[in-house]
Amino acid sequence: MTPQERHTVFTYQDYLNTPDDIRFQLIEGALVREPAPTIPHQRTLRKLLMLIVPFVEDNRLGEALFAPTDVYLSDTNVVQPDILFVSAVRAGIITERDVHGPPDLVVEVASPSTRRRDHGVKLEIYARYGVAEYWLVDPAAKAVETLRLENGRFITTSRLGPTDALTSSLLPGLTIPLRKLFD
Repeated sequence: MTPQERHTVFTYQDYLNTPDDIRFQLIEGALVREPAPTIPHQRTLRKLLMLIVPFVEDNRLGEALFAPTDVYLSDTNVVQPDILFVSAVRAGIITERDVHGPPDLVVEVASPSTRRRDHGVKLEIYARYGVAEYWLVDPAAKAVETLRLENGRFITTSRLGPTDALTSSLLPGLTIPLRKLFD
């Protein structure tokens, strides 16, 4: 790369100076503008939230939050997962401004504009910074892939379709029939 081809690397401070009315994420030092999610994305997200949040609260497991919530992973990686869960024992990473460190669980609901990033660079970032579990929810395919971190890499633990049920060892007792998400 020649000096003329150098790219600017943005930092957390640059991110904090972005306009409040435009949604950005900071991914590997690049400011990535986020368009509004699609309606199928939002419907799926709403249904998931209505199942996860009460379960987490009723069982005092920790806290479930949703986008746009900043997750500070490094000075060049600040992401906004669709849903995140921080266990009660790790609640100290939740600050007034952001979640400062990796959540226990991250959920990304795919939209046409985010599918590649969710399955690519964000998957790599979540693994690198120690997110224990990652769910990739695809409303178009009516499918969910769950991944668990092992030895610094994600391994697929399940690929679920609309007739299956989603469970997680991080949320013991929670069972989500996927027909409830995709009907």
